[in-house]
Amino acid sequence: MPAKDIYHNVVKNALIKDGWTVTNDPFRLKWGARELFVDLGLSKLIAAQKAEQKIAVEIKSFTNPSSIADLEQALGQYLLYRAVLEEVQPDFLLYLAVRKITYQAIFSEPIGELVINKYKVNLLVFESKKKEVSQWIP
Repeated sequence: MPAKDIYHNVVKNALIKDGWTVTNDPFRLKWGARELFVDLGLSKLIAAQKAEQKIAVEIKSFTNPSSIADLEQALGQYLLYRAVLEEVQPDFLLYLAVRKITYQAIFSEPIGELVINKYKVNLLVFESKKKEVSQWIP
């Protein structure tokens, strides 16, 4: 099992504060002989629809000197997890969790916007100091 991201507990607590219930920590996916681990699996009851929304969240800190290298690694991991998730747990929607400063530094630039739009990346933007979700970008 891989090590947890440095913001794992911050994101987990922010989502709990936002009304989500953690169902898996980590969320294990299996494809063939391979096992993959998305950071979190969560659910939330949507009262108006009397249905349950389910999400999987991969947390990325973007702490390397090159934000492009971080973006490449995060995108590859996100697409791999989404491909497997769509096959084995299609009722879950995958989100990539990034700090607000990371969103502003790379995802709001043209290269980040291209990646979000072209690959339909769902983002969960969080504020690490406030320990709360600041934006959902489906």
